[in-house]
Amino acid sequence: MDMQILQGSKSDKDARLAASVNAMSRDQLIQQLSAIAGPAYLQSGLRVLTGYVGASHYLLARCDLIQESGLDFVVSSDWPFDLVRRLASELTSGYGRTGELEKCMSLFQPNFALLPDDVELPEGVSRQYCSLTFNVGRTRFSLMLLARDGLLLSPERLRDVGLLSGYFASFTRCVEGKSERDFDLTERELECLFWIAEGKTSDEIAMILGISRNTINNYITSVMRKTATKTRSEAIAFAVRNNLV
Repeated sequence: MDMQILQGSKSDKDARLAASVNAMSRDQLIQQLSAIAGPAYLQSGLRVLTGYVGASHYLLARCDLIQESGLDFVVSSDWPFDLVRRLASELTSGYGRTGELEKCMSLFQPNFALLPDDVELPEGVSRQYCSLTFNVGRTRFSLMLLARDGLLLSPERLRDVGLLSGYFASFTRCVEGKSERDFDLTERELECLFWIAEGKTSDEIAMILGISRNTINNYITSVMRKTATKTRSEAIAFAVRNNLV
């Protein structure tokens, strides 16, 4: 079986759920995704993938936009709003502790973690969630899945979902903003980005480029807006990851 039910947790509802999940073949999954693929149908596609693996709720996040405040990182989700808001700080701290090599190695590898004890979950939903990381072009996504208590998600189906999530997301507009920001930096903005990566201050860059300090700060502010970063350090990290400097 692609999905197993933990001993002692078999209810009629869970049994019916497991049976319905196992009834969908990979070919049927692809047919369903093909029927709904398109820029306006991301939510429908994610629901199909969520059902295929046997999960109950999904949250698709932009890893490059995960920050301590705000929910800009959320691309699409049917998690309860309060739970998403509470999860933001957990994602920020966890992602910040992960090195680049670990991030690369995590692609398509299911990762399981526990939600904080102080959050309220939908009835019957497990506190453990599964996350799958994948890339669409230069944009890194994380698909986080909730499942009912007592259900073990199939590793094989999770790999299918990780691969198909990336394929399906590539047809949506959720990656366009990132691509536009990458290539919308002006020559002056790239120069400023290069010099701040070299450790230069605004005054030093102003002397190098022969323009005012305020103009330099305006360029750097524009860079951070286009790259969805909040500090110079974040802008430098973004530039290094994307080979801009």
